[in-house]
Amino acid sequence: MDAAFTAEQDEIRRTLRELLAEHCAPDDIRSAVRTADGYDADLWRRLAQDLGLPGLALPQEYGGVGCGRTELAVACEETGRALLPSPLIATAVLASPLIAALGTDAQRTALLPRIAAGELTATLAVPGGSLATALGLTDDPTDGAWAGGGRAGGVQAGPGAGEGGWRLYGEAAQVLDGHSAELLLVAAHAGGFPRSRTLLFLVRPDAAAGVARTRRTSLDETRPLARIELRDTEAELLGADGSADVTGALATAGHQVAALLAAQAVGAASSALERTVEYVKAREQFGRAIGSFQAVKHRLADLYVQVQTARSAAYYAAWDPADAGGLALAQALEALRITTAEAVQLHGGLGFTWEHEAHLYFKRAAADELLFGPVHRLRDRAAQLAGLFAGAATTAPAERVAV
Repeated sequence: MDAAFTAEQDEIRRTLRELLAEHCAPDDIRSAVRTADGYDADLWRRLAQDLGLPGLALPQEYGGVGCGRTELAVACEETGRALLPSPLIATAVLASPLIAALGTDAQRTALLPRIAAGELTATLAVPGGSLATALGLTDDPTDGAWAGGGRAGGVQAGPGAGEGGWRLYGEAAQVLDGHSAELLLVAAHAGGFPRSRTLLFLVRPDAAAGVARTRRTSLDETRPLARIELRDTEAELLGADGSADVTGALATAGHQVAALLAAQAVGAASSALERTVEYVKAREQFGRAIGSFQAVKHRLADLYVQVQTARSAAYYAAWDPADAGGLALAQALEALRITTAEAVQLHGGLGFTWEHEAHLYFKRAAADELLFGPVHRLRDRAAQLAGLFAGAATTAPAERVAV
């Protein structure tokens, strides 16, 4: 296996890094997140039209670039370096793969080319705060309990007045980019207890009645969250007849989501480390740069090892997300948390001021672990899938008897 990046992948990295360096300074980020959309719409259109970013991994028959998961991981790493506020994760990582996997030919033809062109943004809305569970990152999603289980709560789906129509009732509390997305993929239960099943529905919030969207105050403003309330809302079933294994498709998509989020976290950790190294080279104490002190060198060396280990895991996960996605995400989130915390400390009194750019990275680390983690549950789930603890309960008593 050749693990080196291709010339095309290196060009994607170089082009994105140059463009984002020009448009994603800390002041640009703060201005973008305070807009109604929560991101710079003009920059997003440029990324879509000039670089094909939202359609990077979509097939050419649907207007995409036709690249693979590795190219999208490279792009995610660069957007993580710049902390780019954009609907990239919600649209290209969460929504597009599910539409491609479960949608009918007509749905894919109608939606994916518009997503690839940057004309349509989308996101996945799951009940409660259960995104990590729904994607199989921290628990088994197949029982559907995260969506209400067909009992009370969650989002419930019932037949509409028209032939083949559906109506949705319920609430999703933490929807990534939910306040601005032009298309919602809503996970809901249909059939009622005890014969309920989880399905995905398409909701166009600007056209459907009974949709209330509220942008919530979030720790990380570059990852805006919204509460979606659905009250007798008209919806379209994603897929032909509702026979698809939706929870299985969500779990499969979750592997790829984990790999791409890991790449983005590695990009953020790498940038935080680089900024810290530059600072300790310039900051002087007792007539010397503080970066020349042995204690500081040791701390930075430890951070470098953390980031490089996480980068290796993220690159491997981009190649094999099913086996390595969850563990790579755990490694990357841990590296991001440790690196950003050290960055705040090594910047001294300046780093502790809320306005300093180090806090943009620190808040990204904390918010990502709250939304997609925590790290110990990611590792526990990965261990379960790998069967590391299989048979432990049965072998332990026998060992005790033998002793």
